[in-house]
Amino acid sequence: MLQQRTLKTLTRAVGVGLHSGQRVELTLRPAQPNTGIVFRRIDLPEPIDIPISATAVTDTRMASTISAGAAKVHTVEHLMSACAGLGIDNLYIDITAEEVPILDGSSASFVFLLQSAGIALQKVAKRFIRVKRPVQVAQGEGAQAKWAKLEPYHGFKLRFEIDFAHPAVDSTGQCVEFDLGSGNYSRDIARARTFGFTKDVEMMRANGLALGGGLDNAIVMDDYKVLNADGLRYDDEFAKHKILDAMGDLYLIGHPLLAAYSAFRSGHALNNLLLRELQAQPDAWEWASFDSERQAPKGFAQPARAW
Repeated sequence: MLQQRTLKTLTRAVGVGLHSGQRVELTLRPAQPNTGIVFRRIDLPEPIDIPISATAVTDTRMASTISAGAAKVHTVEHLMSACAGLGIDNLYIDITAEEVPILDGSSASFVFLLQSAGIALQKVAKRFIRVKRPVQVAQGEGAQAKWAKLEPYHGFKLRFEIDFAHPAVDSTGQCVEFDLGSGNYSRDIARARTFGFTKDVEMMRANGLALGGGLDNAIVMDDYKVLNADGLRYDDEFAKHKILDAMGDLYLIGHPLLAAYSAFRSGHALNNLLLRELQAQPDAWEWASFDSERQAPKGFAQPARAW
């Protein structure tokens, strides 16, 4: 049987929110089988649980935000991506503010935290959402066109193409494909950082956003070049970060997908729209689990690999 996974022990991190600039403490704790991933706002007078789901996503401007009533948690996608990459099914995430800390702008620090705590197998079958037929969403026309699609696939792979018309981005790889079965998430995807442009940062800060952002937790570009002294971590870091984000956004459905995801210029909003469209078409998907690890797609059966 392919088993569900949680942590062996709890682990903690302290950082600042990318947009709020607020100090925030994060505690990742083991959870019982079939709990799913649950964010818990422990700074409120009465702690409030926010279980992940496609419909829990209430804001997709600049990041993915989940809510339960008035309680919110912003910028969940990098931590969710790490959980997807390592196959974590059940987890409590205690948080002392309304935004997940940005740490270094990638998911690498979250991967390190999760692996440091250790991955524990649970005696309950892992449940997948298997896509049975293509589902696609699209917005805009011509130069503004963007789309995202899920197709049947025995495994999980992602293909993302970017188009920013910026010299620093255009000189790098514009299209990346990553297959969880043949690739290594920690090595190939996790270190890709979020990125932004100085002209946008000034506008965002005027609107109370990006208050915690800087060269130590993002790739920052002016009109011509990357301003970070150390340059890029990957030749195609921009496109790889979009894969990282998409993995986190898609995992907000609450279970691993058996599907091939492909996208052009997609983002948090379109990724969430794609999940909602999938769930709105019950004939497009089904539940799946595996009695034997041999039956399971590559990338899901093996324990999470270290660095």
